[in-house]
Amino acid sequence: MGARKVSSAVVAAFDIDGTLTTRDCVVPFLRSFVGTRALMKGFVGRPLQSFGGLLRRDRHALKTIALSPLAGRDADELDAAGERFAREIIPGWLRADTVARLKQHLLADHRVVLVSASLSPYVHPLARQLGAEAALCCELESIDGRLTGRLEGPNCRGPEKLRRLREWLGDSFDATELWAYGDSSGDDEMLRAAEHPTKITRTSRIEERIA
Repeated sequence: MGARKVSSAVVAAFDIDGTLTTRDCVVPFLRSFVGTRALMKGFVGRPLQSFGGLLRRDRHALKTIALSPLAGRDADELDAAGERFAREIIPGWLRADTVARLKQHLLADHRVVLVSASLSPYVHPLARQLGAEAALCCELESIDGRLTGRLEGPNCRGPEKLRRLREWLGDSFDATELWAYGDSSGDDEMLRAAEHPTKITRTSRIEERIA
């Protein structure tokens, strides 16, 4: 962590799964849309890729397999399902302490952005519900209104999170005082770039008030 910057703005960047929520959201969302059988069929039909992904802990490979049952589905229907998921399911999984911290940033007139490897159909409506200015996440590829079952661009994890954040802030990045919140190794680059990094764990609780 370097010397404190002279800031023209303060930005608070929050991961979602395990940071703002108590659990992963990707698999439950996909299961709610395509069904458990179709989701499992994607993995059973690719045994070598599935086993290799688990062995290497390759989240991108596993996500690629998990998204495959979406191929051919209507993109608008997925977006509608994402709206419902964000409104009806995710609120029950939110962590009170990290959401309280997010609200403190909003009250202090800080810019809030969600930076997550979760999926755009529910991340964007969740960002609106929480009052975040933007959501940088995994977008899903579609052609002529039909999903391809693939990501549009890289998985928003690790170095990609920091790249997306830099791109979003543009020339103001170096003049920004950054607060960052994350729970996994996929957040490490973003946390290292922040003046105020907070690593979230299952047992930790952060204070509501910004120090």
